[in-house]
Amino acid sequence: MNDKYTSTKFMAFCVGAIIFNLGVSRLVKSLVDTPLYLDTGGTIFISALGGVAPGIIVGFLTNVTASIINNVMTFLADNSDAMITLDFTDVYFSAVNALIAIITSYLAHRGYYTSFKKVLIAIPQTVIITTFANMSIEFLLGFTDENLFLSALETNFLPNLGLETIDKGLMIISVYFALKLVPKQLGRNFRAFGRHQANLPEEAFKEVRKSIFNLASLRTKMMLALLALMLIIAVSVAGVGYMIYKDSIVKDRVRIADGITSMIVSEINPNLVDDYLEHGRDVEGYNDVERNLYRIRAGNSDIKFLYVYRILEDGCHVVFDLETSDVPASAPGEIQEFDEGFRAYLPDLLAGKPVPPIITDDTYGNLLTVYKPVYDHNGRCVCYAAVDFSMGVIHDYGRSFAAQITALLAGMFIFIFVCVLVFIENNLILPINTMAWCAEKFSYKDEPSRMENVRLIRSLEIQTGDEIEHLYTSLVKSAETDMQNFHDLRKAEIKVAVMDELAHTDSLTSIKNKTAYVELTKKIDEQIAEGSVKQFCIVMIDVNYLKRVNDTYGHERGNEYLINACKLAGSIFGIENIFRVGGDEFVAVLTGDAVDKSKKMIQQINEEIKKFKANNELQPWEKVSAAVGAGYYREGVDKNCEEVFKRADTQMYKNKLAMKAMRTD
Repeated sequence: MNDKYTSTKFMAFCVGAIIFNLGVSRLVKSLVDTPLYLDTGGTIFISALGGVAPGIIVGFLTNVTASIINNVMTFLADNSDAMITLDFTDVYFSAVNALIAIITSYLAHRGYYTSFKKVLIAIPQTVIITTFANMSIEFLLGFTDENLFLSALETNFLPNLGLETIDKGLMIISVYFALKLVPKQLGRNFRAFGRHQANLPEEAFKEVRKSIFNLASLRTKMMLALLALMLIIAVSVAGVGYMIYKDSIVKDRVRIADGITSMIVSEINPNLVDDYLEHGRDVEGYNDVERNLYRIRAGNSDIKFLYVYRILEDGCHVVFDLETSDVPASAPGEIQEFDEGFRAYLPDLLAGKPVPPIITDDTYGNLLTVYKPVYDHNGRCVCYAAVDFSMGVIHDYGRSFAAQITALLAGMFIFIFVCVLVFIENNLILPINTMAWCAEKFSYKDEPSRMENVRLIRSLEIQTGDEIEHLYTSLVKSAETDMQNFHDLRKAEIKVAVMDELAHTDSLTSIKNKTAYVELTKKIDEQIAEGSVKQFCIVMIDVNYLKRVNDTYGHERGNEYLINACKLAGSIFGIENIFRVGGDEFVAVLTGDAVDKSKKMIQQINEEIKKFKANNELQPWEKVSAAVGAGYYREGVDKNCEEVFKRADTQMYKNKLAMKAMRTD
């Protein structure tokens, strides 16, 4: 989690980078007359160190601050009372600084700032993009013809590329060496600035980022939605701005034209219009009026045509017509045909009434025309004074304004877009993906793993202060509850296992009891029915003299006697194969290779019993004696274990009778 110290240091670095951008550029230009700007070093440094968001912040604020400083200095240096026009040129190029931040952040993330060779490769990648971006913005601001732009691009691209290579190359190389002096941990802290959770280990963070940048991720969808929204806003603002600006220019031109036509009207003597039409330049004072009209036109360079017509049924009768570089003047008295755009206004023009401004696109191009009637002393309209403004120029003004708005908004929108995207990522996407990553890492195989689950989710320390933090808190509680539930479940399983063990274990000898034997024979019966059993045998072991030991030496010695008998059987047949099925009865169930060794095992137990009997140093309860008999499964004949057991029991009784016949006690 970023503390106040890290935040203060981060802000100090950003402010320092802005000052560096502004200071180096102005210092170099004050010392040397150079076309280089050298105003992106701070932006490149912060982008390489802390990522794209702080880099864009530094780049954008550098241009905004430069614009403010330039306008303030212009204001302070201007001693006149004239209105100062604000210059936003630096802000227009903020989009280029934003691009530099994006490119640098990407290249730094790809490791281009880790070695000098890679840095040299980063220079042309940065320079080509920034050169094209600079020339594109210059084209937008000048709004020249596309063909002229392509021609300028072809002519000036290489010279501009050379200057940019020197400019950006010096900055990038300087930043490379500056980064060597900065601790790596500081860079990690800066990149984590704005996150509301603990820093993840580097490898863990890379895994989380993979899911964040997935094309189907929530981040991608929100980024596309935000981008679409901002594009809609940008197009709408530029379009509406263009329409409003164009409309205001048209109104301004109408106002100007109204003033100009009023001046024309004041120059014309209504009583001489008939003479002007009939005799033209021969009328005394005609040439003087014409010169004055030329002076009026010269006062406004946006006037395309200036003329005075009498409107009659057969056409426009020329009273005055000023020549231009493109169109020669018509002689007084000549008749001009009506343009189609004026047809709707002919009734009013013929009646000598005022008409509104007219926009046409006919013989002489796209024009804004303002007519003003000239009345004689009887109130009769004798002619119309007219001024034409080119709508092409007005359109160019509007498009230039829209282009400036677009260039201005580009940097601002990139700045806003990245800031909003980083905010969404730090407050929504990253916490959600981190929690998902933790959940995927959860393991429930044992107690330490479950404790690690809780430790891992607690270590995130997500503190967004909203629904995401509430979700995180719920996930932590869920992990803790799961751990407790698993702990309780494990305890219950242990209890069940213990109870099951007790239910299947003989309390005296600690070997499996009759319940376990019955369950085993039931499984074997099922296997016999399926035909999956090839061989097994049951060995019946009946302990002799138990009653005598109990009656003579007590039940404790009798119990020892049984335990010794169990140990003897277990040592030969395997303790895992022995079951106590009665007070003095034991059964060994042998399968697999043990079946082939069973006869040798029976012989071995009989020999051990003989040794016990011959050893006079042993106590009576240590001299184990038992009758042993075995029954072997006959495949295809025996239907169940009971048939095999009966044969084993029969063999055991035969052995017992033989042992009784040999007894002498």
